[in-house]
Amino acid sequence: MKILAIQNRMGIGDMIIYLPFIESISKKYNTKVDILVKENSKASEILKENNYVGEIINLDRSNKSKKGTHDGIFGSINLANQLKNYKFEKVFIFNSSLRYKLICKLASIKEIYQYPLFEKKNQHIILAAQNFLKVSIGETVKSEPIIDIDKKNISETANKFKITKNETNIILGIGGSGNTKRIPSKIFLRFMEMCENNYNCRFFLATGTKDQEQIILKDILNSKHNSKCLALDKMNLLQILPIIANCDVAVCNDSSFSHLSAAIGIPTIVLMADTPLLYGSYSSKMFPIIPDGETTVKHDTLGKNKIDPQKIFHKFKELIN
Repeated sequence: MKILAIQNRMGIGDMIIYLPFIESISKKYNTKVDILVKENSKASEILKENNYVGEIINLDRSNKSKKGTHDGIFGSINLANQLKNYKFEKVFIFNSSLRYKLICKLASIKEIYQYPLFEKKNQHIILAAQNFLKVSIGETVKSEPIIDIDKKNISETANKFKITKNETNIILGIGGSGNTKRIPSKIFLRFMEMCENNYNCRFFLATGTKDQEQIILKDILNSKHNSKCLALDKMNLLQILPIIANCDVAVCNDSSFSHLSAAIGIPTIVLMADTPLLYGSYSSKMFPIIPDGETTVKHDTLGKNKIDPQKIFHKFKELIN
């Protein structure tokens, strides 16, 4: 049976959130599920070992630099013709867009399952997916994403980077897609100092290459903790994932690395400064820290300077003990 799942949201985090639902479809029909996703979901890298995913088809919608081959009316026709060649029997569309329903009809897919049309506004990313699968296939799905990493790769990576059980290995996700999400370096440095005063630690610095991310990275590398740090900014995800899998704890901004580390099974302290709390608490492996003086977090909380390093360290101690 040929089954397609369409997940058109951008980014790694949203891709990871939808994994339990794609896996549930695969188990229900005992077959791999092909997925239509955007390239910046990095699905081809993060799902390399997940055996319930079949072919990963690139959804080429526009970005800031160029128009995509699937944009507009002609792009929709191009996409329908492309999907038609796969001869899919079922499709599960994780959105409320009429556009994708019409594309799937043009692609001659007989069984089309989709969110209720035109209900995108204020749609809860997890509850909507759970309700969708409960109605469409009768399955109750927990929000517990898992990314599989090859055990041999984990072992070889530990040897390559001399990651040992004699140290407490910590992923620090110091980057983030927006300035309001990035916790200042001084807060990470204070947390690192507390760790080193009490434990034999090693820190793996996960961030991107944007200028502001690099400033935070340089602040940490120029500190007294330099000898205990390994920067991961020049590595790709295929290199980084087994490093994360060798770590004991992750402390991350609300970024791709908080989603990745939790899905790999690493207890992850998520520093929530300016996005809805849901994105740092949907997995049992996530432990959110919110700004002082706040009872929750949402867009425009603007709390990055009010994250208490003492609270991070307290949660860290709970997790490793």
